[in-house]
Amino acid sequence: MFTTAIAGSLPKPGWLAETNKLWPQWQAQGDALLQAKADATLLWIKAQEDAGLDIIGDGEQARQHFVHGFLEHVDGIDFENKVKMGIRNNRYDAMVPQVVSQLKLKGRVHAFEAQLARAHTKKKLKFTLPGPMTIVDTVADRFYGTGDGSDPKASAEGRIKMAFAFAELLNQEALALQADGVDIIQFDEPAFNVYLDEAADWGVKALERAAQGLTCTTAVHICYGYGIEANNNWKKTLGDEWRQYEKVFPALAKSSIQQVSLECYHSHVPPEMMALLKDKDVMVGVIDVASEEIETPEQIADTIGTALKYVPKHRLIACTNCGLAPMSREVAMKKLQALAQGAALARERYK
Repeated sequence: MFTTAIAGSLPKPGWLAETNKLWPQWQAQGDALLQAKADATLLWIKAQEDAGLDIIGDGEQARQHFVHGFLEHVDGIDFENKVKMGIRNNRYDAMVPQVVSQLKLKGRVHAFEAQLARAHTKKKLKFTLPGPMTIVDTVADRFYGTGDGSDPKASAEGRIKMAFAFAELLNQEALALQADGVDIIQFDEPAFNVYLDEAADWGVKALERAAQGLTCTTAVHICYGYGIEANNNWKKTLGDEWRQYEKVFPALAKSSIQQVSLECYHSHVPPEMMALLKDKDVMVGVIDVASEEIETPEQIADTIGTALKYVPKHRLIACTNCGLAPMSREVAMKKLQALAQGAALARERYK
């Protein structure tokens, strides 16, 4: 009851990459970088286990960014000529690669870190992949869209074609990760909270294509973004109630995806949104990733108690609101410990 897990990312140590950045530069190259990635992955596996978490992740230590870490292994994408593009409906600008030809995997994407993590924990292992819609929103289209290609944003038709092309590639890697021994494969779709109608229409369908044929547990993480200034400023414009989940949750409730996440603690999401996720396991965000203040076990247990009004005990997973990547290691460590302690208190309180 009340199993614990992180959403995905954890801070990279200073000897691996720049700290407190969402798009950090690596501190080494070649074999030295590969070894540093392995060391950081093992460090965070140990930290999660020491904190008492039930489900372990690799912390995305081998990826510079949760989307581009996948794209680097895809043919048809030009990383040499990145362009500035507004992403998440122009919430902030990013330098993104361009899709210039038919998409195809170069080979395995995350075998190294997935197999490493599987070999070093006996607990359930979760692995994250970017979702198709979010990938489409984080690249510039020069191939799938209609027209002369002068607009860095794909046309509506092109976005859908490109999303399903990426979904096929994601599915190939997801099936391989399952064969590596991964227990839970989670697709990260922050774009679902931005393009509401499209998410409910074709976004969930593309997500299901990415998860096709999987027999392990499938999950989707939908959040309001990392705790960076652009996201925090955007949240201030959303009003007293954040009802974005209201659009996509009914579609997800009808889908084959088994677990769905939502932000809860320190958000303005009406808790009754959780009632829309009938028969799904719900990853309830009980840790705020936009604040360095460490949650108390009592605060976490209180958040779980609120969620229990809408989610059965056996379907509630205590989770972080989003990834912890841009935070300091010290703060992230303490938040992991608080997560486990809060869930333990909730088990006692809500027997």
